[in-house]
Amino acid sequence: MSLILCIETGTDICSVGLAKDGELVSLRESAEGRDHARRVAVFADELLRENGIAPGQLDAVAVGKGPGSYTGLRIGVSFAKGLCYGLGVPLVSVAREAHEAGILSVDAWDRAVLCPMVDARRMEVYAQVFDAAGRPLSEVSAEVVGPESFAAFRTPEHPFVIFGNGARKCLDVLPDALFAEVAPSARGLARPAQRALDEGRTEDIAYFEPFYLKDFVVTASKKRLF
Repeated sequence: MSLILCIETGTDICSVGLAKDGELVSLRESAEGRDHARRVAVFADELLRENGIAPGQLDAVAVGKGPGSYTGLRIGVSFAKGLCYGLGVPLVSVAREAHEAGILSVDAWDRAVLCPMVDARRMEVYAQVFDAAGRPLSEVSAEVVGPESFAAFRTPEHPFVIFGNGARKCLDVLPDALFAEVAPSARGLARPAQRALDEGRTEDIAYFEPFYLKDFVVTASKKRLF
């Protein structure tokens, strides 16, 4: 039996789940703004307590690798690293989450092209294109979305399905796209994390870094402080 604490903080949603043998047991989530630093440890403690599990019984900690919010990713990864170091358990990272709900009702599903989008502010998203079997058709990229974006994949023969917290804002620009209500969640880490643990694909706790995709840019505050 494997118990894995799953942490996803790459978007506005702070999500922590407890998985047993690759199946989600309990979940805590909040979409009330970017309050991850305060919530992630509380959610983890609540999940363990309500399931009668001591931290030392965990077999691993899994974390969403990104891309996503720079601050959100750092909070989730830092917390996961601290737990792994203190408990002496392996760290697992997940770059592509598993989702069964929301997008499976699309007509002509077997021919659909899937494009998860993470909000990167304004009209920019982090995105990658997959076929219906989950095979990547493009690399992960930062895309400023316009009428010609993803043109090679938007064809009458293949429904172009967009989802994630950056997708809704693209509907007016991509009128031929189909929108599905799916968001990054710790529930999507359970199965991939178990597979990674079973195959020995764990991370170096000291040197692991999430996939930021773009460097963090520091800008001067416009507020008058004095």
